Amino acid sequence: MINDKLKKIENEIETTENIEASKKNELLDLIRELKTEIVELSQENSEQAESIANFAGAMTHESTRQSPNSELKQISEKGLTSAVKEFEMTHPRLISLVNSISDMLSGIGI
Repeated sequence: MINDKLKKIENEIETTENIEASKKNELLDLIRELKTEIVELSQENSEQAESIANFAGAMTHESTRQSPNSELKQISEKGLTSAVKEFEMTHPRLISLVNSISDMLSGIGI
């Protein structure tokens, strides 16, 4: 189920026309790294991994919509940050990836 959600996130990024090609490739690389981290996390704590995947999907969806809803994007970003916060010490790479994805989306105006 988590792999399906992450694949959907990848597909949304691949098909959006709202992001220039170089930024899209960079974002896809980050999502693939996140996918690796989430899979490892899911083996340890599947419920938390599911929450992280759900919030990442919501944030990606809101960020790549033709007419993004900034309020929903902020809510999903806050939810994603909250979902990964408890893993700050045990999974630093996961936190780094989430921050990079958020910064990148924000930096390209999404």
